[in-house]
Amino acid sequence: MVLKRSDNCGELRKNDVDKSVVLNGWVSRRRDHGGLIFVDLRDRSGIVQIVFDEAALGADAFDIAETLRNEFVIAISGKVRARSADTVNPKMSTGEIEVVVNELEILNKAKTPPFYIQDGIDVDENVRLKYRYLDLRRPEMQENIRLRHKVTMIMRRYLDENGFYEIETPMLCRSTPEGARDFLVPSRLNAGQFYALPQSPQIFKQLLMVSGFERYFQIVRCFRDEDLRADRQPEFTQLDIETSFLDQDDIIKIMEGLIKNIFESTLDVKIEIPFQRMSWQEAMDRFGSDKPDLRFGMELIDISEFVKGSDFKVFNSVLENNGQIKVIKVDDYANIPRRELDNLVEYVKIYGAKGLAWIQYTDEGVKSPFKKFYSDETFDKIKQFTNAKTGDLLLVVGDKASVVAQALGELRLEMARRRNLIDENKLCFVWIVDFPMFEYVEDEKRYKAMHHPFTRPRAEDVDFLLTSPDKVRADAYDIVLNGVEVGGGSLRIYQRDLQQKVFEAIGLSDDEARAKFGFLMDAFEFGTPPHGGIAFGLDRLIMLMAKRKSIRDVIAFPKTQSAIDPMSHAPSEVDDKQLRELHIKSTVKKDTNK
Repeated sequence: MVLKRSDNCGELRKNDVDKSVVLNGWVSRRRDHGGLIFVDLRDRSGIVQIVFDEAALGADAFDIAETLRNEFVIAISGKVRARSADTVNPKMSTGEIEVVVNELEILNKAKTPPFYIQDGIDVDENVRLKYRYLDLRRPEMQENIRLRHKVTMIMRRYLDENGFYEIETPMLCRSTPEGARDFLVPSRLNAGQFYALPQSPQIFKQLLMVSGFERYFQIVRCFRDEDLRADRQPEFTQLDIETSFLDQDDIIKIMEGLIKNIFESTLDVKIEIPFQRMSWQEAMDRFGSDKPDLRFGMELIDISEFVKGSDFKVFNSVLENNGQIKVIKVDDYANIPRRELDNLVEYVKIYGAKGLAWIQYTDEGVKSPFKKFYSDETFDKIKQFTNAKTGDLLLVVGDKASVVAQALGELRLEMARRRNLIDENKLCFVWIVDFPMFEYVEDEKRYKAMHHPFTRPRAEDVDFLLTSPDKVRADAYDIVLNGVEVGGGSLRIYQRDLQQKVFEAIGLSDDEARAKFGFLMDAFEFGTPPHGGIAFGLDRLIMLMAKRKSIRDVIAFPKTQSAIDPMSHAPSEVDDKQLRELHIKSTVKKDTNK
């Protein structure tokens, strides 16, 4: 008979002294002191020290206690007692007490795990993912999942209080290949036809607005077959929201209340609202990114006016081709080693820049690879314009605007990391608004929607849709936290003729639009309300809140960067019989050596 638990390990405190308890859990650590054995017993709530005293327990029971090893699952009964002053452990929430055992039951033994079940382990991630069920026992991983649970509960409660309905949308959808690749699911009952797993519930949530629900949300799984990195997974979770009859300010106000509620309730930090708003163009001009990290300065500064018209052909060529010359100022780093400068030259090349120049304002004067082409007065003007002082370093990139933004924007982040300028405890939220409606795809010689083709253009820009798409701004908005986009949304198109114009602007013919989105277009003819929404990347949000570097640390069972699960060995081959039932034939030869 299993001893039935009466209390949780991590919840016992000094006011429980003399209480008789029954605890269940895992052996986290064992220390044998002869006639005394100390065990750190762990369950979901935390750790408590339990004591096996041979004199009190008896020889037979103590012999069983001596067999305990890490990760054995046990049940014990005993009495809580206060630790002596010199043995109190201030690092443990239960450090003022211990439990003296009077009965022990081993519920299950355990092999030696492949890594220590403790925080801060230095283990290859593939090993952690292979034994994910062990990795998830570690306290920091349990805390990540607990935080995720608390956040989702707060989301549901807040949205319910604000009149939103939680409504599920289909997992098996029609393929509409725009953006990332779809994951396809063959239909056995409809030979040769396929479902697609949803990249987002975009169309369905708009149809829910057509249906008159007005306020919808869903914590939903989404799927994208794309190349992965630290903050991407083939399957991910987002908080999906849609509303009717609200404008951008209304939606942003509700979402700021949600964010404030989440952070203050879970992390006990004060969040000031409203958040700062910044246009897309301003963000690109000042930070070289539409997801700027505002925890530090080092903004991009345009010095084109000061360097034009010289004998320096490199800068002249850039400016003659409508490019720009910009700098970032790194305080107190004019003494940067030359080898580091050379490394930075190679760094910006990763992001499309042809090179990197610099200006060092030193006690001995100005040092720069283009010093001979400009007067001391020019360098003084640049110094004054950039608010530089003696001892500062300016890093310079000249190219077309998009290259300068990406190269200097990334260099800004890299220099902040190297110079330890980022306060990890600071939370800087910003809304990025007024995005371009379209972006030009050079390879395809056409425009595509920057967000998605259902985003509403700004009313004052509609006339440019078919004549100057590059001038059209979208009623779109992203919320950025510490340089990471955690949510994005827009007001939606709700009139059929406007939707057709947008499809035309991105080169989608009437027949193609009808084939892909006909049911949505039809719905627009039955009284569609003005509507808009937003989606938050739940995994990214929790990653930032937990101060983790990868979303894999906040997902219970994630995939690797190759979209593989080392634990369950997914994806895997399937039997030929299954393929025949699905009317599929693989062109890949099976590896018979597996």
